[in-house]
Amino acid sequence: MAFFKKGESLAAKIAKIAAMVVGGLALAALFGFAFGLVVKLLWNWLMPELFGLKEISYWQAWGLVILSHILIKPGYGGNGGGHGKDRGKRPAFTADGCGPDRTAAGMTPGPAAGDREEPGAGG
Repeated sequence: MAFFKKGESLAAKIAKIAAMVVGGLALAALFGFAFGLVVKLLWNWLMPELFGLKEISYWQAWGLVILSHILIKPGYGGNGGGHGKDRGKRPAFTADGCGPDRTAAGMTPGPAAGDREEPGAGG
């Protein structure tokens, strides 16, 4: 079943897309406000009892959410996250745990135990 019906006018298609965007934004806002409420309830339940901290308001909980997002969320600098311009350019590690330039197929065996020189012996 297609989202757009055959022969549907351009105005109807635009209206459907606009309704989806508005609905998505409303749903995102609802989840955001609910998440702030959950943080507030958890903080006020646990932190005063465990650490002797005072209770916080809803907007202080929102501030904690934003602060933790800034401090913890990956992808805003260095090599963390993979959302930067280098995404997809770094080769992934192989299943055997070797790095991209040291795959198991490309590794050569080292010298045998009897073939090694002892440190300090030799000239």
